[in-house]
Amino acid sequence: MFCVLAAWLITKAGHPFEQPQEYDDPNATISSILSALRSFGRSVDFPPSKLKAGSGEQACYVLDCLAEEALKYTGFSWKRPAYPMEELEEEAIAEDDAELTLNKLEEDIAEEESDGEENFIDLNALKAQTYKSDMNNSTKQEEILESTTDAAEWNLEVERVLPQLKVTIRTDNKDWRIHIDQMHQHKDGIESALKETRGYLDKLHNEISRTLEKVSSREKYINNQLEHLVQEYRVAQAQLSEAKEKYQQGSGGVTERTRILSEITEVLEKVKQEMEEKGSSMTDGAPLVKIKQALTKLKQETVQMDIRIGVVEHTLLQSKLKEKSNMTRDMHATMIPETTIGAY
Repeated sequence: MFCVLAAWLITKAGHPFEQPQEYDDPNATISSILSALRSFGRSVDFPPSKLKAGSGEQACYVLDCLAEEALKYTGFSWKRPAYPMEELEEEAIAEDDAELTLNKLEEDIAEEESDGEENFIDLNALKAQTYKSDMNNSTKQEEILESTTDAAEWNLEVERVLPQLKVTIRTDNKDWRIHIDQMHQHKDGIESALKETRGYLDKLHNEISRTLEKVSSREKYINNQLEHLVQEYRVAQAQLSEAKEKYQQGSGGVTERTRILSEITEVLEKVKQEMEEKGSSMTDGAPLVKIKQALTKLKQETVQMDIRIGVVEHTLLQSKLKEKSNMTRDMHATMIPETTIGAY
């Protein structure tokens, strides 16, 4: 899967790459992928064997680099994110919970009254009574032009019914007022804790400051005491750098001379080989035997040629003598008739 992804990304980056098969040589495939990665100008500082597993940090690095090159080649650019419009669901839920809380207020108050913990009044009954009183007051506006109620009796009545006027509404954790109260509580707690811990922090700061001053003074003292050693160390460091430079120069010269020596050794080996071939050819008697055989053969051929020449000369001589005898005979034959003709 790693090889297939890498091949696809390389192709997307503009370099054609053959899809690897299941039975291909993994070493050749990995070397091809790394060659393509180097062609993009990416550095590869790990051995190819790290990619044989197809997973790990090196595999992720290769895929990340190839993905970046593919995005560059395709001209991909990141756009600004488009945030969706959030609906006011939480506020609606909070309102529904508030409505449910108010609707169930009577039931909660009734349950609490049944438990005998506290006495509460019915809001709906109170509203009905208020409505009836308002209606009566509207019908009898003329009768209440003057109040006949005593102020002391009114205050006593208020104190008597005051516990019954207490109305409790169950708090909702989603209400912002609860959050503000919690924030104020946390703020008060943080301020109180800060007052206690500020003294400890100041003490710790003073101790750390004194310790740092001591350390700096000790450092200055040690530097003053060891200044000559530091100077010696610097001198030794400079000498070491000079020695390293000389060593590098000398090693370069040695390398050059070693190369020249190897060339001279090769030439010497060639010369030795040629000398050995010539010496073996000089000490070998086979060529001399061949020369002697050739001379003997030449002598035999010379004798045969001499015999043939003698035979040819003898044949020529015989032919010449025969021709000469024939000529003399012809001459004598022509002379005899002329003499006989002259006699007659």
